Amino acid sequence: MNVNDIICLGAEPLALVDYLALEKPRPKVVSEIMRGLQKGALEAGVAIVSGETAIVPDLVRNFDLSATVVGLVRKNRIITGEEAEPGDIVLGLRSSGIHSNGLTLARKLLLSRRSHNGIARELLKPTRIYVKQVSKLLKSRMEVHGLAHITGGGYTKLKRIGLEGRVGFHLDNLPQPQKIFERIQARGHVSGLEMYRTFNMGTGFLIVCPPKMEKRAKALIPAVEQVGYVTSSREVVVSRNGNELRVEKW
Repeated sequence: MNVNDIICLGAEPLALVDYLALEKPRPKVVSEIMRGLQKGALEAGVAIVSGETAIVPDLVRNFDLSATVVGLVRKNRIITGEEAEPGDIVLGLRSSGIHSNGLTLARKLLLSRRSHNGIARELLKPTRIYVKQVSKLLKSRMEVHGLAHITGGGYTKLKRIGLEGRVGFHLDNLPQPQKIFERIQARGHVSGLEMYRTFNMGTGFLIVCPPKMEKRAKALIPAVEQVGYVTSSREVVVSRNGNELRVEKW
């Protein structure tokens, strides 16, 4: 999650420091978490340079994992979104599923004694790491006007770019969400608007760029697809099944 956030500024993640707090000593759990961190660090191309583990029963129930990532970007190449303009396109990269957003709601609605093991495995799928894909675009000096990691808060994450560029977004070609989202919506009777305000709904990362950059982006990242375009309306609108959902305004 951290490395996906830091690349939104155009920065290259370099190093990570983790902190693991536990209610009581749990060597097996710690070992599994460390293996996961190692795998994620290799995938993101960062070094885990330090860490801390603490047993704090008065403060933590079960365990709590947090991390900090340091990255590097030249000051004149920071991507803020201020260059975004109406007519730009929005490209999307698929998520692996629910990622780390909306898990409290998902657990409440889907997990029970009668839950199928497949649901638990779906909730435990690792968040897709986009560092290497996005880095290809940045290192090629491709013209990029905005980057957004779609996590907790769903598509409201585009507000940061919209405020800087004084623009809005119309997302009319998002891919079909994975089945896990359909289950959450049906089980909890959650509105479509709230789903897009909470979850990634199948798309984990968005790239805003001029239309002339689309072919170049697809050549570098074949999996990328156009999912929408930039408007002057200063809002995020998602078109889905003939309905327009106004996800956020500013």
